[in-house]
Amino acid sequence: MSAGDRMRHEYRMRLEAEAAAASSSEGGDEAPDDAAQRALRAEHQAQWVDMQIQQAIARGEFDDLPGAGKPIKGIDRPHDPDWWVKQLIERERISVLHPALALRKEDAELETTLDRITTPTGVREAIEDFNARVIEARRQLQGGPPVITALRDADEEVAAWHRRRTERVATQKARLAEIRAAEAANAPPPWWRRMGRSRRSR
Repeated sequence: MSAGDRMRHEYRMRLEAEAAAASSSEGGDEAPDDAAQRALRAEHQAQWVDMQIQQAIARGEFDDLPGAGKPIKGIDRPHDPDWWVKQLIERERISVLHPALALRKEDAELETTLDRITTPTGVREAIEDFNARVIEARRQLQGGPPVITALRDADEEVAAWHRRRTERVATQKARLAEIRAAEAANAPPPWWRRMGRSRRSR
């Protein structure tokens, strides 16, 4: 949702709340004409809200909003089921998350975290610690979003860690070989070859 869409949505919600409050307020002493107008506005509340929004647009209240005319941030990225959590953290600058959200964030970054570990034992201990915290969060009834983070299988994660590590090593070796080959192709010939060439040129 862009900044303009969000602002219009908030404006609509505020108008609907005001209209609902006005239509439900007690009016025992109000004139019959006022009561009829209030009933008519409640009956056509949606049209009234749309009209107010159109008038606000005509007044320019939604002009020059931040991000106007720019593409929606991240629209061309692959779908991420946790996009709203990450945007919430970034937008609100949240440093202390609810356990359910913190675990979802940690789960999304777990492979990167495991790849910093240098031994299979360390990977297994990290997975056991992660699973223990997921189980504990499920037991705690703290309110807020539910804990839907799945447990990780330690054997599978260790095997996946091995595969990623092997692939990284192979990629690094291939890249090093390419660099050495390029350096060898651009390196000057040995001194004895240069001496031979200079003698032949005489």
